[in-house]
Amino acid sequence: MNEPDRSAVETAKAVDTVERSDAGAIAEAGLIGRLVDKGGIVFAIGIVASMAILINEVFLRYVFNAPTIWAHETTIFLCGIAFIYGGLYCTARNSHIRVVLIYDFVPASIRRVFDIIISIVCAAASAMFAWAAYLMVLRSTFRPDGSFRLERSGSAWDPVFPGALKLFLLFVLTVMALQFIVLAVNYARKRT
Repeated sequence: MNEPDRSAVETAKAVDTVERSDAGAIAEAGLIGRLVDKGGIVFAIGIVASMAILINEVFLRYVFNAPTIWAHETTIFLCGIAFIYGGLYCTARNSHIRVVLIYDFVPASIRRVFDIIISIVCAAASAMFAWAAYLMVLRSTFRPDGSFRLERSGSAWDPVFPGALKLFLLFVLTVMALQFIVLAVNYARKRT
C-alpha cells in the first residue's frame, strides 16, 4: 500500500473511532459494557433530579423561608453516585482521559499490545481499589457486635447515604475490574 492510501485508511479509522465513541459502548467491552452504557441514563436522570431539588430548595429557602433538611445530602448523594458510575461508564465507552503522546505514533499492532497491557494494569488497580472499598464497607455496614447497620450521616435527617455510597463504590470498582479483564481478553483476540 502506498503512502497516500495508508493515510486515507488511517483517516477513515480515526473518523470511525470518533463516530463510534458517540454510539455507546465499544465492541470490546462486551455484554458488561453494553449494560453499563444503557444504565448511564439512570445516573443522568439523577443529576437532573439533583438540579431540580436544588432549585426547589432555593425557592423554599428564599421565598418561603422554609428550608428542607434533606436537600443538601440528597443532591450530594445523587451527584456522588453519578460521578462514581461515570468512571465505569467511560471505561465501557473507551472515552476516558488518556495521554496519547506515544500511543498515536505507533502502528495498530503496537497499539493493540498497549491496549492489552493498559487493560491488565487497570484491572489490577481497580481490583486493589475494590479491596480497599471492601475494607471500608465492612466498617460502614456492620456494628462491632456484627449486626448489620449502614453508616448514617449524623445530620438532623440522618440518612444512610454514606453507607450506601460506599457499597455502591465497592460494586462499581468490582464491575470495573471485570470490565477491564473483558477488555484485555477482547483486545488480545482482536485482529489488526
